[in-house]
Amino acid sequence: MNEYFQNRLKHLRDTQSELLHKRNVEKKSINGVYNRFENPILTPRHTPLEWRFVLDPASNPFLLERFGINAVFNSGAMKFNNKYILAARVEGKNRKSFFAIAESENGIDNFKFWNTPIEMPPVEGETNLYDMRVVQHEDGWIYGLFCAERRDPQARDGDQSSAVAQCGIARTKDLKKWERLPDLKTPSPQQRNVVLHPEFYKGKYALYTRPQDSFIDAGAGGGIGFGVCDDMTNAVITEEIVIDKKRYHTVYEAKNGLGPAPIKTAKGWLHLAHGVRNTAAGLRYVLYMFMTDLHDIAKVIHKPGGYFMAPEGDERVGDVSNVTFANGWIADEDGTVFIYYASADLRMHVAVSSIEKLLDYVISTPEDGFTSEASVKTVMKIIERNNSIDIHNGEEHTKNHEFAAS
Repeated sequence: MNEYFQNRLKHLRDTQSELLHKRNVEKKSINGVYNRFENPILTPRHTPLEWRFVLDPASNPFLLERFGINAVFNSGAMKFNNKYILAARVEGKNRKSFFAIAESENGIDNFKFWNTPIEMPPVEGETNLYDMRVVQHEDGWIYGLFCAERRDPQARDGDQSSAVAQCGIARTKDLKKWERLPDLKTPSPQQRNVVLHPEFYKGKYALYTRPQDSFIDAGAGGGIGFGVCDDMTNAVITEEIVIDKKRYHTVYEAKNGLGPAPIKTAKGWLHLAHGVRNTAAGLRYVLYMFMTDLHDIAKVIHKPGGYFMAPEGDERVGDVSNVTFANGWIADEDGTVFIYYASADLRMHVAVSSIEKLLDYVISTPEDGFTSEASVKTVMKIIERNNSIDIHNGEEHTKNHEFAAS
């Protein structure tokens, strides 16, 4: 083994070891709903050296990278064998994505990839797979739902960007061996964003969809949809209803879609979604929340106005700037909630909250009044309430002021 190769390999191993064992430090937030952490939890540099380099001095004497990783982002999440598991989207420098499992003991740092990526059984014609939601369903299977992208067969020869996206489905028991099932069939021409509800609903599988007219534009079908099917091994939704639609001059005016599977609480199902609007600097992706009824899971009962989380600081810069996206979160038995989100289509982060805080946020935060006048009225209500309180004693001067989250 030549000295150059040996020294370079040692440097690569030492640098990665330092990265993988770096402690993450919690940052206190202003909003009080969640706390971010200082460091990303998964980046291209977290991927194993054995995936990127041929560690053979005879065939790779300069120890050059043979397969480049561009990004690690948009990870599904679940608890498995008492470990915090991320099913990450790993994108090569060739723009093709694949899935890989990373695990952590505490959910906030020291995430390490399993030795090999997921070998997802292919379907003829598909080019790219990405953004998998992983759901432990009450039927006993772990399901992965993801976008399966193919070149649009109707595109003209010179058009090499038009695509057709459908919901790919696979299931597993161990996160290693996956059984590929037929793609979801719905009335919509495109489905890039589908989430499986973790429980049966009236004896059927329930899915949150995103009806979409074309690959990029949501079109007339924009919004978070809902439908049911009898069988996940041949999933067919015959009717979609939109339960959370796009709305003019909001953070979800261009398109919106559900993130991870909802979390069940005593007061309803907590949902985390992404909303998109167009700006002079391009599309801006943020996260927002809402709650559906515990029994009528397609009925939205609470929806705070505005965004829940948006890119901050360095999170704004990356492969696709000004994007926050989440398709994974984990609720622990003690009520702690780990929110796994990607920034700028490049890296993964974690924020920590609790069921109690999220319920307070979703139920008690005023809804969007959709006008400037309504916003001023909301602020005035808060001011009036504060004027009635003795801040030092924590007591209200009068009992006549009530603040309603409306």
